[in-house]
Amino acid sequence: MFREVSVVKILLISPQTPDTFWSYKHAMHFIAKRTAYPPLGLLTVAAMLPADWQLNVVDLNVDRLKDKDLEWADYIMISAMIVHKASVLNIVEQCRRFPGKIIAGGPLFTTSHAEFPEIKHFVLGEAENIMPVLVEDIRRGVLSHVYADAIRPDIAHVPLPRWDLIDFNHYAAMSVQFSRGCPFDCEFCDIIVMNGRVPRTKPVSRLVEELEDLRLRGWRKTVFIVDDNFIGNKATAKSLLREIIRWKTLTGACMTFITEASLNLADDPELYNLMADAGFTKVFVGIETPATESLKECRKLQNCDRDLLESVKILQKAGMEVMGGFIVGFDNDKSDIFSRQFEFIQRSGVVTAMVGLLMALPETRLYHRLKKEGRLETTSSGNNTEAVLNFRPRLNREFLINGYRELMKKLYEPRTYYRRLRIFLKHNRPHGAQRLLSMSDIMAFLKSLWVLGIRHRGRIDFWKLCTTTLFVRPRQFHLAIELAITGYHFRCVARSL
Repeated sequence: MFREVSVVKILLISPQTPDTFWSYKHAMHFIAKRTAYPPLGLLTVAAMLPADWQLNVVDLNVDRLKDKDLEWADYIMISAMIVHKASVLNIVEQCRRFPGKIIAGGPLFTTSHAEFPEIKHFVLGEAENIMPVLVEDIRRGVLSHVYADAIRPDIAHVPLPRWDLIDFNHYAAMSVQFSRGCPFDCEFCDIIVMNGRVPRTKPVSRLVEELEDLRLRGWRKTVFIVDDNFIGNKATAKSLLREIIRWKTLTGACMTFITEASLNLADDPELYNLMADAGFTKVFVGIETPATESLKECRKLQNCDRDLLESVKILQKAGMEVMGGFIVGFDNDKSDIFSRQFEFIQRSGVVTAMVGLLMALPETRLYHRLKKEGRLETTSSGNNTEAVLNFRPRLNREFLINGYRELMKKLYEPRTYYRRLRIFLKHNRPHGAQRLLSMSDIMAFLKSLWVLGIRHRGRIDFWKLCTTTLFVRPRQFHLAIELAITGYHFRCVARSL
């Protein structure tokens, strides 16, 4: 006989993100925020738990994990990505002295749960189909070692995240999800391992409902639509964009959006113009490399047979900043790859250029190919901009690592960075009404004058950027300062390599 427990205390922990390219750690103090994004997955899982259970969220990017939190909890739920491994190990060590049982889920554990023998219970893969069984087992007080479901869930009925469990004031942007999965088959990518190649979407009305929920809670700033590929299903994406435009017109919502998409977005004027009309200001695109042989090697076929520079410029002219992902270390890369990458990034005006050494992520086709070839050496850290190769490359290892470090430092040197920023501003066409400045915008600007204009190297180039933008492109001045601030973060990351 099992005694059912009616009220359960659940502590949900989001691990600390290390100082990485996308952490924006060094930019947060300019805008008086503690971290960039909230733990959307964890808050969504919280919404799947019974309403009468007691829940508490600890985001280690915002607060520290206290003993009293662990003492309070019956169960501890951790959601983590690969980059969070070190933080997870620290959490597990701290939990040892307390009776709460750990239940771990997320990408880190889905592909590597065997590396955590101290954790006894795992949710592998997507949680929607699993949660009812897990909840029932928690009520009965008897948990299985592994919970998994081979069937990918219909995400149409995913509940609204439990935003009430966090303080919006700590975050630079909010996050929502419209779709999962990507139709492409890039060899190095683990998205298709996690979420498959058939994009699944929420109903358009449901995503707008989530945005309205954020609006009613007072959110007015940026929302990151965290899809694997926002345009994986173009027809549905267009329907959503039209509905967002109608919703914004009806409510007066002033949110702006960022997302991730494939470069074939540039082939569809209706789609990218709808995105601009809906308020999309930034889109992350996996450009990877100007070397066609390497694109074919990794099956990034959607980037082949196109003018990459022109594709980027099309999206910039539509009013969006193209944040580019680039990779070095493919088998077909030649010794001139670093100069080719630098030249392309500078000419394209891709201000936010995340360049990384090729990494074999767990269970990807690249991982299995390299393992079969006997070239796989270590596990991945999940940090795209860590100067580490976890496999034996074709080019000399030291050449790749040293060349990578030099490229990153060169890209984010003030003079080089501001020159690239000015190229972007020249291509970019501001879309829609100019956003009114908030007090936090003004404070960030004043801090930038002190930090970038007085304290740090590159001050002359910073003042040149300010003056030329203010007089030549005054509508883009706020954007120029924003990118100067984020550039400071990227420069700090590059110098630490």
